[in-house]
Amino acid sequence: MKSISQFCVLFLFFVSGALVAQTVDVKGKVTAEDDLEGIHVINKSALKFTITNNKGEFVIPAKLNDTIVFSGVQYQPKEIVVTPLIVQSKTLAVYLIEQVNELDEVIVGKILTGNLMSDVENSEAERDIDFYDLGIPGYTGVPKTQSERRLVEATTGGGFLPLNPILNGISGRTKMLKNQIKLENLDECMYRVKSNFSELLFRDYELAEAYQMEFFYFASEDTQFPNLCKINNDIATYEFLKQKLMAFKSNLKTKKE
Repeated sequence: MKSISQFCVLFLFFVSGALVAQTVDVKGKVTAEDDLEGIHVINKSALKFTITNNKGEFVIPAKLNDTIVFSGVQYQPKEIVVTPLIVQSKTLAVYLIEQVNELDEVIVGKILTGNLMSDVENSEAERDIDFYDLGIPGYTGVPKTQSERRLVEATTGGGFLPLNPILNGISGRTKMLKNQIKLENLDECMYRVKSNFSELLFRDYELAEAYQMEFFYFASEDTQFPNLCKINNDIATYEFLKQKLMAFKSNLKTKKE
C-alpha cells in the first residue's frame, strides 16, 4: 500500500512538472455586447500577444500560471491566470464587460488603455524563472551558421603566436565575415518578423500587398531594428512596426504627389 502511495505522489509530481514546462497554443473566444474584433490578448508572462478576429476568436501560446490580459478601449480590462484545465483543454472562454466612463470618478489601481506597451508597463508582470535561476546548467544557444563557423575559424588558432587571426585581420577577411553575419542575421530577422506580424499588422492597418515586402525592407533599415531582433519582444516589435508603417505610408503619399 505504501509503494502505491509513493508511486501516486511521484506520478502527480511529474505530471505537475510537465504542465508547468509545457507551452501550448490556447484557442479562445471572447464574448461581449459590443464589437469583438481587434481586442488585444496579451500574455504578460511571455510577452506574446495577438488580437481577436471578428468572431472574438484568438490563439495565443501560454503555459501554466501565465497571466493573459484582455485589453480594449471599449471594455473593462480582464486578467486570466492559466490553470491546469486551460493547459489540458487548450481552450479559454472570456466574457468582457463594457467600459462605462463616468465624470468625476477616481480610479485606483492599474489602468489598461488598449495600447500594448502601456498596458504591459502598467502591469505587474514578472519574467519567467529559467534553469539558470535555479542553478541548473543548460544551453540555450542555437547552432552556428556557416558564416559564423568561418568567423570562429578565422579568429582562432593554436600555438604561442597563432597566425590565423593575425593574417585574417590584416587581409580584412575577419571584418568581411563579421559584416556578412550581421547582414544575414538582419535578413533572417526581417523575414521572421514578416511571417509573424503581416496578418495582424495589415488587418489593423491596411496596406496594398504590392507594397508589403517593400515596407519590411524599409522597417529593417531603421537603426532600432537590430535591437528588436535581439530582445525578441512581440509587443515592442508590433508597436515599432505600427510607427514605421505610418512613416512608410507618408513617404508613399509624398511620392505619388
